[in-house]
Amino acid sequence: MKSFLNILKWTGAVLGILILVLVVFVNIRGNRTYELPLPDLVASSDSAVIARGKYLAFGPAHCVSCHMPMDKFTDVENGLELPLSGGWELNIPPGSFRAPNLTPDMETGIGSFSDGHIARALRYSVRHNGKALFPFMPFQNMSDADVIALISFLRSQPPVKNELKTTKLSFLGKAVSAFGILEPEGPITTPPVSVEIDSTIAYGEYVANAVANCKGCHSLRDLKTGAYIGVDFAGGMPMESDPMIKGLSFITPNITPHMTDGVMAKWDEATFINRFRAGRVYEGSPMPWGAFSRMSDIELKAVYRYLQSLEPVPGKVDKTVVREGATS
Repeated sequence: MKSFLNILKWTGAVLGILILVLVVFVNIRGNRTYELPLPDLVASSDSAVIARGKYLAFGPAHCVSCHMPMDKFTDVENGLELPLSGGWELNIPPGSFRAPNLTPDMETGIGSFSDGHIARALRYSVRHNGKALFPFMPFQNMSDADVIALISFLRSQPPVKNELKTTKLSFLGKAVSAFGILEPEGPITTPPVSVEIDSTIAYGEYVANAVANCKGCHSLRDLKTGAYIGVDFAGGMPMESDPMIKGLSFITPNITPHMTDGVMAKWDEATFINRFRAGRVYEGSPMPWGAFSRMSDIELKAVYRYLQSLEPVPGKVDKTVVREGATS
């Protein structure tokens, strides 16, 4: 019996040491920084460039959907153009994430950041301090011209002093980073210098993947790591409730052109555009309907044509809206 108790004691001691080592490792390596290049992209004072950046921020890139105070959500959805002073909060297993102030305030915003710092955040998911950003902004393959346009618009805003809580990773979030499960993402290929704005499938692919992040929500992902685990655009991604959803949860639908399982497979172009113009049906829907309703007809046509060109994927999402506490 004494021998058995000694074994238990030593086993417990070893496990305790291993756990301590793991905790120290995760807390140190989970906060590591990355040395990635600062893109040589410089803000412009050209009014047309700034206008393009503003269009992207309030439209297809929907920066305004997160970088605003949560209590201004409805105002922004209805078209009020506020400075992107940050404030949105999202609490998920990897941590509590807060969208920062993107106005040029020197103390609480981006006023002290270089253009290269902002471009690196968009293109490589690395913050000004070298720490990794979780994959909420999939702009790695955005064209140089559009990155410059966004930076130019951000610089043109009036500075707003808005001190915000910083993002805090949970132990899980630090572990995901520490073990290399989630690394900063860079471009798949060399991003284009510019992309011609037209209604083609090619431009629709650019908007859907490099700007509007249709793929990011309409594909099943691991909520702990952000990794894609489902077929692109086939839906099934659960969207957890937040303060705006008021008792509803959402599951993204299949938007491939599968004739029975694709939610919009039988829509014509006009139906698609009219749906975006109509805005939200459910208050707090995670789809940024307000921003997307401001997209141009040309871009909506391009996205429609791209989605219709995808390989049809079977798998119908029977319920896209679920009331909390429902049993069926």
